[in-house]
Amino acid sequence: MNNRVERKKRTESTEDTDKILTIGVQFPHDSEDDVRTSLEELGRLLGTLGGTVVDSFIQKRKSPDPAMFIGKGKAEEVGSQVKELKCDLIAFDHELSGTQQKNLEKTTGCRVMDRTGVILDIFSSHARTKEAKNQVELASLEYLATHLTGRWTHLERQRGGIGLRGLGEKQIELDRRQIRIRISKLKEEIEHTAEARAVQRRHRHPFVGVAIVGYTNAGKSTVMNNLTASQVYVDDRLFATLDSTVRIIDPKTRPPILLSDTVGFISRLPHSLVASFRSTLQEVLEADLLLHIVDVSSENYLDQIDVTKKVLEDIGAGDKPTLLVFNKVDFKSTLL
Repeated sequence: MNNRVERKKRTESTEDTDKILTIGVQFPHDSEDDVRTSLEELGRLLGTLGGTVVDSFIQKRKSPDPAMFIGKGKAEEVGSQVKELKCDLIAFDHELSGTQQKNLEKTTGCRVMDRTGVILDIFSSHARTKEAKNQVELASLEYLATHLTGRWTHLERQRGGIGLRGLGEKQIELDRRQIRIRISKLKEEIEHTAEARAVQRRHRHPFVGVAIVGYTNAGKSTVMNNLTASQVYVDDRLFATLDSTVRIIDPKTRPPILLSDTVGFISRLPHSLVASFRSTLQEVLEADLLLHIVDVSSENYLDQIDVTKKVLEDIGAGDKPTLLVFNKVDFKSTLL
């Protein structure tokens, strides 16, 4: 198995968006289809942030390079491609260390983000309530604390763009001591919010709790609106909804049923986000029934079912009674 980089040219218009080169690495235990599918999902994540993928690489390696993940020679090759395509960003479909990001940026002359950074950027952009903003900031600061290696100081940062918004702008200004202080304060605020949520849940004792779960953009909020005649925010974007919303289905039902909408899941959801959103996901842990919404129009819906089940197991809800609900059936001629 050689170490050749495979390229997939893109033809989208990129006049008003960040031009991005995405990179995936296929290790011996990975199948090429799985790597390509994950890389395409990274492209959709970047599209949610307003970026356009202009080229993609898949490299085969036995193990990550400690210094640059893909090795110096390949990094130089990527740097040449970046200059040719005038890319604004390189996005890796893997988690990089701060040192790897710094070395890659120096070698390629371009900003570098990893999959975790992309997801955190989306969460930061979509957080609306105080609770969601605190949870996202906590996860972002914990990520940032491990990546304080003087990144981006050698690059031109006058223009905005993906990875240069929100907390990214503060990287040079914040040191580890300040980050630790802010993390401590955020944990206190989140704990206070969790206690308030626990009090609210205790007052729901006569109600049956039903929680909506599923892969991001599976249509959970739409199902919520249809079942409760609510106006929960709906958008055809990944992670459009971050806040847990609770509504009563029909006051006349006995026992009354409370339906809660939760944050969507995704393959390789950063552990820091799962931990930060634990108080929100508590709705799932205390529900009597889970409605697992599946976007059956997706070619990868079986894999998405597995990912959702894995996340549920990770948070301790794997044994909850669950009802599979196949959504967007009108977009698919056959269900199975």
